[in-house]
Amino acid sequence: MAEAAQYLDSQALNRLMHLTLQARSPMEGSVSGLHKSPHRGSSVEFAEYRNYVPGDDIRRLDWRVFARTDRFFLKEFEAETNLRCYFVLDCSGSMNFGSGLFNKLDYAKRLAATLAYITAHQGDAVGLVCAAGKTFLEVPPRRNPAHLRTFFEALEKARAHGPTGLIAALHGVAEKVRRRALVIVLSDFFCELDPLLNCFQHLRFQKHDLALFQLLDRSELEFQFDRPLRFVDLESSASIVTEPAGIREEYLRQIGLFLEGLRSGCHEFGADYRRVVTDEDYEKVLADFLVERAALAASHQ
Repeated sequence: MAEAAQYLDSQALNRLMHLTLQARSPMEGSVSGLHKSPHRGSSVEFAEYRNYVPGDDIRRLDWRVFARTDRFFLKEFEAETNLRCYFVLDCSGSMNFGSGLFNKLDYAKRLAATLAYITAHQGDAVGLVCAAGKTFLEVPPRRNPAHLRTFFEALEKARAHGPTGLIAALHGVAEKVRRRALVIVLSDFFCELDPLLNCFQHLRFQKHDLALFQLLDRSELEFQFDRPLRFVDLESSASIVTEPAGIREEYLRQIGLFLEGLRSGCHEFGADYRRVVTDEDYEKVLADFLVERAALAASHQ
């Protein structure tokens, strides 16, 4: 799978493959799997008793309870189901920025590729939405490992250019994806905050599990420039020449307000928010993400 080679580190993947990607909320699917369903079923894990009503299968009656109470109760069990995971990749021009080994889009592709590989090999479906301006590239979710080739081909073709189309893409996912899904968004989220939070609210209203990776270059956070520079808007090509020392304090104040607003909004709408700097070890970022989700899923059992 040549398309995957540039995004997958085989050694890192081997260390991560013992982990699974877990949903934080019940999922709906057509086959059995790792994840809790909102529907009751006939799996091995007991959930609760309920009163018998005419028409119920009498084979599910608990006769021991009947012997103690002289009342008919049925055992119900947690049904497990498969997961549909949608990766939404921001391909706007600002994702092309990088002062280190990776720009933000390359780093996002590595995260998406590794998570998709793990998810497909645990028997769950992966899909991809690439958003830039008014252009969308969509790969519908499929379960089979062979589908990964299509996923990686689309990932390889994705390029960072133009204004952001993230808000329209997220509303599109919320409208089109009818069954509960895990939606993983990889972006710098450089767009208007209120419309962005409306997207999160829309997705949560549809009962999707929302996970966000905000990818930032360290220079965007620290603004350690020491000479006059021309700053170019990668989404519009507008530019300005300025002395960084003269605007650093206000820049840091404004980006701090934006990041805090985004974090608070994610908390309000129940989104799993992670800020990632592109010089961080991506394997550790993913390991922390997978381990924390597994622990949370286990605590809800």
